This record gives sequence, structure tokens and C-alpha cells, in this order.
Amino acid sequence: MDDPSELYEVVVDAVRQALRDEAGGGEPSLSPRMVGGHVAFRDSEGRVVKEVDAHTLFRKVTAVREKLRVLEQKLNNHPKLDPGDVAELQAYLTRSFGSLTTFNFLFREDADKFRGSGG
Repeated sequence: MDDPSELYEVVVDAVRQALRDEAGGGEPSLSPRMVGGHVAFRDSEGRVVKEVDAHTLFRKVTAVREKLRVLEQKLNNHPKLDPGDVAELQAYLTRSFGSLTTFNFLFREDADKFRGSGG
């Protein structure tokens, strides 16, 4: 790292992560092998239709997860749903989390990865 601004960003990110960890967790981290990586969507002829940097995809996937978690909390605490309805809707959420296991390669820590009904 010859660029001082790059070194500064690395240090700032490390301090932020340490503070989050000390506070009892925080945002999941991108797998080191994906830092600076890209995900390419190709059509049937092999042409790149869309390319997204891995960090952007990671942020979007984790945002979906957070929204599903909020939905799960609201569902579990809903005053008018009976337990049978809660269980049925909870099963849909579990399957949704399971569908997102495709993106587990993006996560640094195993504890942050998606789990469906098997985990």
C-alpha cells in the first residue's frame, strides 16, 4: 500500500470493525478473496450483461437479510396472528433464508452465512 489514502481507509475500516465487535457484533464482513472482486452475469452467448463489484452485491444481499429479520420479528410479535399462521409464515421466511445460501461465498465468517431449514 503505497497510497497514504488507501492505508488511511484500511485503518479506519479496522477501527470501525473493532468498535462494532466490541459493541457486541455488527455488520458481517466480506470474504477476503472477494475484496476487489466482481460478479458477472452472462447471457446464453457468454456476453456480460451486467457486472457488479462484489462489495455492492454483498451490501445488497445483507440488506435483504436485515429486512427479512425485521419481518420475522414483526411476524413473531404480531398480536393478531394465531400460532398456526405464524408457523406457516415462519416456514416461508426459513425457505427464503435457505434460498439465499447461494451467496454464502461472500461472507468472511461462517456464523454470518445464511441457513435454511437445515441449519
